[in-house]
Amino acid sequence: MIRWWILLLIILWGPFSWAQTQKVCFKCHPRKAFIQGRIHKPITKGECDRCHLPHVSRYKGLLKEPAPGLCFTCHKPLKKALTQAEVIHPPVAKGACLRCHEAHTSPQPNLLKEEAKTICLNCHKDLRQKFKNPHFPFAQGKCLSCHEAHVSNDRRLIKKTGPDLCLTCHKETAKLSKTHQGKAPGEMDCLSCHNPHGSDRKGLLREKGHPPYEKGSCQTCHKAQKKGADLCLSCHEDQKKSFEHTHNHLLGGLEENPCLVCHSPHVADTEALLRDAPGRLCQQCHPETYRQKEASLYIHPQWGNCLNCHVGHGSNHPAMLNGDGNAACVRCHETQGEFTHPVGDKIIDPRNGQPVTCVTCHDPMGTNFKYNLRLSGEATLCLECHKNY
Repeated sequence: MIRWWILLLIILWGPFSWAQTQKVCFKCHPRKAFIQGRIHKPITKGECDRCHLPHVSRYKGLLKEPAPGLCFTCHKPLKKALTQAEVIHPPVAKGACLRCHEAHTSPQPNLLKEEAKTICLNCHKDLRQKFKNPHFPFAQGKCLSCHEAHVSNDRRLIKKTGPDLCLTCHKETAKLSKTHQGKAPGEMDCLSCHNPHGSDRKGLLREKGHPPYEKGSCQTCHKAQKKGADLCLSCHEDQKKSFEHTHNHLLGGLEENPCLVCHSPHVADTEALLRDAPGRLCQQCHPETYRQKEASLYIHPQWGNCLNCHVGHGSNHPAMLNGDGNAACVRCHETQGEFTHPVGDKIIDPRNGQPVTCVTCHDPMGTNFKYNLRLSGEATLCLECHKNY
């Protein structure tokens, strides 16, 4: 309970004025440290008490409350946007405002701690590579020319989808159409062929090309008699058996050619011509696993490397695992099964009559319990089967 004299001091203090700020706050806190470059608006008005309590607080820095709640007292439009957006930048979702922003003053726009590109590359380390032909905005560190910093309706946090983003700079012209075999620029998926950050190839083309495309033999596919997956399998016959499993990715109804759901027919950044890195590619059809990840405290360390545990084309095991619920795990966890809870065909889960495996108790997609347990290991998980205890 707060002491009466502290409460009295708070009441008598009243709202700050700029004069009071100059006289009181800057007596200990160097004034120059708060007025260099761009200044947080409350400071320009001398309203230190907008964020801080003058005497006591439960939070570091005598803050009234921690971020993001404190920030949302003024930044209400962003708070509203977070409730409506399909995709939220992870630091924003975690309320880590101060990971990117300074609280008082900064030489950068929007009170950023450093230049936007530097901040972005602190997390997106895979983009630190050097390109022979970098995209101009990327080379200039203008990440926010194409990306939203907080929320978006696209998983890449881009400002516009389809060709609309590219066409804000690259205008629709006859020359641009001619370069793309007469196709209208407004109908193209630019990012299916071009890397928006840079490339070692001209025109920002992605690094790996489909052989017919590289040879300019467009008619090989576009004038072929076979259609759909049969078109691809006419050349990649060795891949046909990889789909002949109980669970497979021969998807129907998604596209005329199901292979094109995951693979690019022209260029890509991987030898397998995947449209994106597996972790991001899978997200397009399996958004629920990504929502589970964001809501979980414990995540499997290889979570983003989907193909470490799953087979891309097909498998006879549920979830297209590259082994049963034990074999897929012991490839890395070599000692498991030697001293743990009994598993295997002779150990039956009384809830569903199926053999107990690692994934009976563990969920590698993410949970709120240590060791990725599906429920608390203290008792709750065990009592699911051992009810007599």
